[in-house]
Amino acid sequence: MKNFTKYFLSSFILVLFLSGCSSTTEQPNEGLFEYKESFIGDNSAVVHIIEQLRYAEQFEKVSLETKTEPYGMTIQYEHMDAAIEESEYKEAAVYNASYLFTLIDNAEWVVFNFEDYTYKLSKLELQDWYGKELNDFTNEEELDVFIQEKLKDESEIQQLFVE
Repeated sequence: MKNFTKYFLSSFILVLFLSGCSSTTEQPNEGLFEYKESFIGDNSAVVHIIEQLRYAEQFEKVSLETKTEPYGMTIQYEHMDAAIEESEYKEAAVYNASYLFTLIDNAEWVVFNFEDYTYKLSKLELQDWYGKELNDFTNEEELDVFIQEKLKDESEIQQLFVE
């Protein structure tokens, strides 16, 4: 009985020790919104955002315009699937630009180079198209639902890209 008590107490102490070593105060992953209020000059933040957006696997490079206002960026994608239709590129441009403009305070324009297609969007024209300030969004879920609702109407997307 004495050995059993020792074994039980030793096991109990070991369990307490091991559970005490695991962190219970970990911060939840904020995802993309941990980069909210980033700036165009913060290369690391900009790249981390792009790497979590659509076609991240094909993301090749980004060129940041930080010398003169308005500040912006050109994003180059390579090795795109030939089966992708132009409408999908337009949707990706709207989706990605929405996140970039929401998270990067001083980004005013973005150019997307998808090999055969190039699209330029400005923050002002995208906000006018949405009828809402992008800086008002405070979390991914809210922004994603908003974008997806707007992307349902292909004619509206086409209207955004009419030059």
